[in-house]
Amino acid sequence: MRIAMISYHTCPLAALGGKDTGGMNVYVRDLTCELGRLGVHVDVFTRSQDEHVPHVVHELGFGNRVVHIPAGPEEPRSKSDIARYIPEFADGILKFAAAKGIEYDVIHSHYWMSGLAAEILSDAWGGTPITHMFHTLGEMKNRVARSEDERAGQDRLDGERRVLRRAKRIVVATLAEMTQLRFLYRADANRMTVIPPGVDTGHFYPIPADEAKEFIGLKPEDRMILFVGRIEPLKGWIR
Repeated sequence: MRIAMISYHTCPLAALGGKDTGGMNVYVRDLTCELGRLGVHVDVFTRSQDEHVPHVVHELGFGNRVVHIPAGPEEPRSKSDIARYIPEFADGILKFAAAKGIEYDVIHSHYWMSGLAAEILSDAWGGTPITHMFHTLGEMKNRVARSEDERAGQDRLDGERRVLRRAKRIVVATLAEMTQLRFLYRADANRMTVIPPGVDTGHFYPIPADEAKEFIGLKPEDRMILFVGRIEPLKGWIR
C-alpha cells in the first residue's frame, strides 16, 4: 500500500513549540513512522518554507519521505495567507508523483487546507479515496474566540464543510469531536471513525508519584492539576 500524507501548512519535522507546530506535527510524524514499520509506504507532502532545505528528506525511516513542495514563497507565511497556494501545491504533488512513476492507494489529509488539496489530487488520480483528520475545527475556535482576530474566517468554515462532503472517511480523536462535527456541521456519523491518539511509551511512562512530585519540587502530600497543551482557550486552557 502507498499513502500520500498531506500536511500542507506545517512540516512534521519542524521544531515543536511554535504557534503552528505542535500535536499535529507529532501525530503526522509518528503515524508515518509506525505505518513504515508495518510495511506501508508513505510520502508526506508539505509546503516548502525554506529554499535551503532539501525538497526530499528521508528522516522518517523505512524509506518513507517528507517532500517539500514549493507553493508560493519558500518562507513561513500565516495560514490565512497560504490558502491561495493550494492549487499550486497540489500541482507540485502531481508532478512529483508522475516523475517518480508512483500511484497512491489512499490520500490521508490533515487540517482543512490539506483536505482541499486532497480533493484536487483525488480528482486528478481518478477518485483516489480520501481519509481526513481535522485536528481543530473552525466552529469550535469561534466559540472560544476572545476577539475578532481569533475567529476562523468564512473561507475556513466553507472549506471544512467541503472536505466533509468529499472525504470517504473522517478520523476523529474523541467522541466529543464526533459530536461537534455532527451538531455544528451536520456531518454523517457513519463516515467517522474514532481513533484516539496514541502514546509513545518509550518516552512517557509512569514512575512512583512521590518521586515525580519530588522531581518538580513538590511535597508528597501536595495536590496538583496537570494541563497538557499550549496555553490558549482552544486547547482547553482558561487563564
